[in-house]
Amino acid sequence: MEKSIPSILTSIKKLLGIAEEYQVYDADLIMHINSVFSILTQLGVGPSDGFSIEDEDAEWTDFVPEKSKIEFIKSYMHLKVKLLFDPPLASAVIECMNQQIKELEWRILVAVDPSGEEEIQNG
Repeated sequence: MEKSIPSILTSIKKLLGIAEEYQVYDADLIMHINSVFSILTQLGVGPSDGFSIEDEDAEWTDFVPEKSKIEFIKSYMHLKVKLLFDPPLASAVIECMNQQIKELEWRILVAVDPSGEEEIQNG
């Protein structure tokens, strides 16, 4: 069994098929990763004041200490960054990825608020 990669940047690079030592796209990937972290913060995941990375030193457990919630987040991050950084040409593939993203967003929301109760706002 392959060992889990703790580095956020390195694991996303691996999922995108980019070698760890190839750093040409690191700035672009970091920008997209941080955009997705902003979305996750709005979904109620991670530190309430937000989270961002600057290099390969940031680890998944820095964002969410609970390992059980990290796997959804890794998959979500990969799909969102893939669509931003290197979107597929086929619209059917893009639609499939968007459906996976929607499902993961729902599952992440359930993981964040397992009670299933909706919060009433402005009421």
